[in-house]
Amino acid sequence: MMISPQITYRNPAPTVDIIIELNDHIVLIERLNEPFGWALPGGFVDYGETVESAAIREAAEETSLNIRLLEQFYVYSDPARDARKHTLSVVFIAEASGTPIAADDAKAVGLFVLSALPTPLCFDHQQILEDYHHYRLTGQRPRIP
Repeated sequence: MMISPQITYRNPAPTVDIIIELNDHIVLIERLNEPFGWALPGGFVDYGETVESAAIREAAEETSLNIRLLEQFYVYSDPARDARKHTLSVVFIAEASGTPIAADDAKAVGLFVLSALPTPLCFDHQQILEDYHHYRLTGQRPRIP
């Protein structure tokens, strides 16, 4: 029997990020692992998992919150958005109630208003939150470059 050579493709890794609205604040996590800093809750989509399920799972794992997805906000795919490797992120807006508790790979969790975000923000999360703020003020989503 002849064995076919394995073909390897270099594709972006799918991720999700969640803008969780809680009592007029946004939930952010302080990352336990590199890159260090503050970030939207989120992470990699597991094989066989929908992006919606990944968002709900990642929010629960990192913030201990049960969320309700409200809408898909935008997809961010700049190859430089994550220095570790090329990722693309499906970003959701969600709501939650309760008290967030840091878990999994979150060192801490905090509630912030958009006018007073912590620094540094990881990845492209500053841009995501600026786009989200503009969307909340105007109803206009980010424009495709």
